[in-house]
Amino acid sequence: MARILVVDDEPDLLDFLAEEFKARGLEVGTALNGLEAVESVRAKSPDLVLLDVRMPRMDGIAALKIIKEINPALKVVMMTAIQDEEIMEQARDLGAVDYIKKPVSLPYLDTVIMGKISGLLDSP
Repeated sequence: MARILVVDDEPDLLDFLAEEFKARGLEVGTALNGLEAVESVRAKSPDLVLLDVRMPRMDGIAALKIIKEINPALKVVMMTAIQDEEIMEQARDLGAVDYIKKPVSLPYLDTVIMGKISGLLDSP
């Protein structure tokens, strides 16, 4: 079963996304900030991280840098409400595989996330 880590500082959105991915048969972990995300990546080795950009304690860009040091092959999809080309470019340069704008379109999010992990779903 594929494992996804959803990281966002909005608890309602975090819970909503976690339930959506669980309904699709994924094992889902959650984190409320970048520090928790880094700890979870170290402890649980997810297959994909959905990572908010703006969060307290450690933002998504700082977390992305550390996550990619821990596991350079880990797929990370960034998510933010703020359209900022510089941040999007920085995230891509650091290894993010995609960038999603909030408010999240569930069909688009589903297409992006499930497409990125489709090869993992058939694995034991």
